[in-house]
Amino acid sequence: MDSIVETALPSLGSHSQPTIGLALGAGGARGFAHVPVLEVFDELGLKPSIIAGSSMGALIGAAYAAGMSGRDIRDYALHLADNRAQVLNRLWGLRPASMRDALGGFRLGQFNLQRVLQAFLPPEIPTHFAGLGIPLKVMATDYYGQCEQICDHGDLYEALAASAAIPALFAPVTIKGRLMIDGGIFNPVPYDLLIGEADITIGVDVVGAPEGDGSLMPNRIDSLFGASQLMMQSNVALKMKICQPDIYLRPEVNSFRVLDFLKARQIFEASEGLKEGLKREISARMEDFVRR
Repeated sequence: MDSIVETALPSLGSHSQPTIGLALGAGGARGFAHVPVLEVFDELGLKPSIIAGSSMGALIGAAYAAGMSGRDIRDYALHLADNRAQVLNRLWGLRPASMRDALGGFRLGQFNLQRVLQAFLPPEIPTHFAGLGIPLKVMATDYYGQCEQICDHGDLYEALAASAAIPALFAPVTIKGRLMIDGGIFNPVPYDLLIGEADITIGVDVVGAPEGDGSLMPNRIDSLFGASQLMMQSNVALKMKICQPDIYLRPEVNSFRVLDFLKARQIFEASEGLKEGLKREISARMEDFVRR
């Protein structure tokens, strides 16, 4: 363990180490900013006792809960982002007799996300929640039930696909007869699921917000995603008035778009600066726990 890490953690003496709940939020490709947060845990020699995730946060959380390190996840993402030909080959490999059958059609809102995840997620992620090393709560939205749905057992890929099924881009996912869509719609940063489940709660918000000076008219896709960002930020602001996590992070990701998955390297670089501050915050919270 390096000197920075050694000075970051307090001596707990006879006290037990506090448990940490980690909530990773929705944001599409901006969710790559979660990885430096996971690397902080690794560098401090810590593991969250429970993880909650919405959309991209659920995907990253599943990889970490499956035993991958932050560095493993970073390397895997960069391997794909730096090899566009491989990405295209994997997409091509999804086809059965016709690509239309494989993906659900070529129109927006019809793509079968579960098949896409099976082609692109790392093989370390198990097919069922029971195979995870850290408990995971995956947030989805019940479309007709008009409520959030927490998935924490059963088919993991089904839950992840439901959580990341961005409206107008991917088809809804049916779970137990209910139509599920993107978990970020109802709960973009699900830290509230962890309050009472851990001694210290950390929320990571990568929702972002539209950027510009008003001179550029957004196209239809950017307008759709931008409106979703505003809605999700409104949800977060309301929830923050009701309850707050011990640590809340907002990486600098506004300049990246939801579908900028091939810009993983740039997103990692943009969010790298949060690491030392987070180490200090975790250390301070652990010291507070010891004093109680």
